[in-house]
Order: sequence, then structure tokens, then C-alpha cells
Amino acid sequence: MPLNVILVGAESAAVTVFQNLIGDGHHVAAVLVENPETTGAGLLDRARAAGVPIHPADRVTDPGFADQIRALGVDVLLNVHSLSVVDSEVAGAPSIGSFNLHPGPLPRYSGLNVVTWAIAEGRTSHGVTLHWIDDRIDTGPVVEMVEFPVDDNDTGLSVFRACIARGVEMVRRLMANAEADAGGIAAIPQAGERRVYRRADRPGDGRVDWSATAGAIHNLARASNFGPFPSPTGHPAARYEGRDVGIVGTAPTGIPADEPAGSVSSLTGGQVAVAAADEWLTVRTVAVDGRSVPARTVLVSGTVVGNG
Repeated sequence: MPLNVILVGAESAAVTVFQNLIGDGHHVAAVLVENPETTGAGLLDRARAAGVPIHPADRVTDPGFADQIRALGVDVLLNVHSLSVVDSEVAGAPSIGSFNLHPGPLPRYSGLNVVTWAIAEGRTSHGVTLHWIDDRIDTGPVVEMVEFPVDDNDTGLSVFRACIARGVEMVRRLMANAEADAGGIAAIPQAGERRVYRRADRPGDGRVDWSATAGAIHNLARASNFGPFPSPTGHPAARYEGRDVGIVGTAPTGIPADEPAGSVSSLTGGQVAVAAADEWLTVRTVAVDGRSVPARTVLVSGTVVGNG
């Protein structure tokens, strides 16, 4: 029997979940949109086109909204990439339960910007978690968690997209299981590495230290690289000729650095490299005045890039 659902969300993940819910025959009682003028615009447009009632996402923070959920006979509340914290009364109002799709493995990466943090810390795997919503943030029992490999060429965007691809399928499986046997939905207590809750902070405080290894700087840069889309954390900044320059696209060379950290040198093919503590780091693109441009148009061989 199709289920009655409230979807709270933003970004392409929420759009895909909405389309899947409609396509699979479920009834969407309401859509609560986060950032309707930016990340929630796509979800807003689709809800309007389908004639689904629309509310701001922060309705879930109001315990009084629980009465409306019960009055609507909602079975499931889904939170997909919305940052609005669901009140415990609201979370308990659907007849089956409330669930959150989190773009990171729990409990290791809870909170905000977890994809960026995982890459910056050099993780070789990441994951996405679907969990029950309880009275705290990202702490509820796990329905399903899927991990996948991350390599040195991955960026914030590629890992985030991997989370979305796996996450929307997890939500689809949840809905199928809830429709078939609501009492059989998994609720596995979180366990594993120590929980670190990430707030709106940024790895390295958003600054580059050229005395670090090339690998560490490369991880920091690619973690914040969501190109061609804006980076949610901004690009790690270095100081060059009196202004901040964002370090966007990089690649280790494997060539030992024979100049002081921060020294700029030219490479064959018109590329430029900057000396890190251990080796030269190719810098392909930088961000200047909000635009990504080829690094060779900004950094000049023989000069020095300062720490951010």
C-alpha cells in the first residue's frame, strides 16, 4: 500500500527522492524546502508542478507542526540534505517514523561539511548513512550505511555525487521496506570510531600552509573543489601580492622541492608549481575575485606565495 510522506530537503538529492516517491506511487503530503532561492529551487519547482503543498523547511523545528503531521496521517518524514533540525515531537509524529539522509559515515563524520573534512583528512573511503531521527543531531539508529572508496583524484564534488547516488537508492529501499513491513525496518545503534561533530568550520581554517606536505595541501584543495559549482566552504586561501588567492586545482608532482616552501616555478607545458615541504605541487587553477582561472595567469615563476 502506498505511503503518505512529508519530504524536507534541498539540492539534487531531494529532487531525485521526490521524483522517486511520485514515480513509485507514494503520496507526498507536503514538501518543506530549504533555501528555496538557491539549493532548494529545483525541489520547489517540482513540488509546484505536481501540485504538492509547500512549506519552509524550518517548520520542522516547531513542535506544534507535529499536530499537523498527525492530522495529515503521515506515515514517513524524510529529511534529505536539509539543515533544519527536526524537533523531537515532529520526529515522533509520523506513524512509521522520521529518517535523515546524511552524506557521511556515522558516527565518525556527523554535522556539517563532512565530505570536505573526510577528503582533507586523507580518507581513502567515505560513506552515506540513512538513520532514524531522534532527539539529537545525527545520532539516531542506522537503517543502512554504505561506504565506497575515495582516491587521490576525487574532489568534494565527485564524493558528494557518490553520496547522492547511493543515498537516494537507500531511501528508495527504505520506502519499499516500509511499505512491505514497517516493523522490519532496521534500527542499528551507531558504533565505531569516536564521534566528531563538525560545525561550520573549515579544514585548516581555510588557509594554506606551504610548509605542509604536498599531499596534505592537495587534499585540502580538492576537498573544497566542487567546480563548476560554488564551494560550500570556499577554497583554501594563500597570500599572493597583497591579496588572497584561492587554491583550487592541484596535483603532486613527485619531484622533490629544492626551493623554500611557497616558491613558484614553471613546469613544461605552461603549468606552474609551488614548493611544499617535501615536493613541488602543481597548481592548475586558482580563485581570484570569485572566479576560477588558470594559475599560470596569476602566479609568476620566481615569486613566492605566502601562507594564507
